[in-house]
Amino acid sequence: MDRSNIAAQMYTLREFTQTPEGLRESLRKVSSIGYQAVQISGIGKIDPQLVKQYADEFGLKICATHVPWDRLVNDLDALAAEHKLWDCKYVGLGSLPGEYQTSQEGYRTFTKLASGIARTLKEQHGLQFVYHNHDFEFEAFDGQTGIQVMLQESDPEAFGFELDLYWVQAGGGDPVEWIHKVEGRMKAVHFKDMAILNKKPVFAEIGEGNMNYGAIIEACRKTGIEWYIVEQDVCQRDPFESLEISLRYLHSRLEAEQ
Repeated sequence: MDRSNIAAQMYTLREFTQTPEGLRESLRKVSSIGYQAVQISGIGKIDPQLVKQYADEFGLKICATHVPWDRLVNDLDALAAEHKLWDCKYVGLGSLPGEYQTSQEGYRTFTKLASGIARTLKEQHGLQFVYHNHDFEFEAFDGQTGIQVMLQESDPEAFGFELDLYWVQAGGGDPVEWIHKVEGRMKAVHFKDMAILNKKPVFAEIGEGNMNYGAIIEACRKTGIEWYIVEQDVCQRDPFESLEISLRYLHSRLEAEQ
């Protein structure tokens, strides 16, 4: 991890990015905070050319995306063209469609379909499919969790992962253990912290919660993570301030190493 490969997940700022003007201003603020890269997700229907123009204007690399499942199934060539325009390798699916979530067979069906799409992205377009988890993938069906099905039955050469470490923790998994489980199949990871508020787990800025980010960062480095993406689904304060607090914590860790 270094300063240049820490990115902001724009989903954190989704309430500000539904218009071209809002997206441009949000990217300006993200750049002024100190981020050098972003993940595009949760923005409005904005011309991909404008998205690229604004990102370039503020010196922000587009490192990854989250895209709808429907576009992966029905609009793959156009989707690939957008990613090439953005010079963005990692095509992410933010969540498993609901129809596949309730059985082991559902996970198997999805994994087979997604592996085929992932192979097309890789072989025809030079892009990498990555799957972003929540906690529900850790539910077991017939003794096997959904995420285990994905890991074991997907095409390891094409189907990648973008683990969200908060959600791994929420699902009862060990974030460090899972980082090692997907070694070689994960180059982008989601960082966010978990705190307890009023006896319930809540999203927190990195360093403001209880997750062991020292061990997490070490595991990410050992397994060759390329992009460290800061996301916070719900913020207890202004989302830009939350992104700044998380970045400040990560920079402080880098400075402590020098």
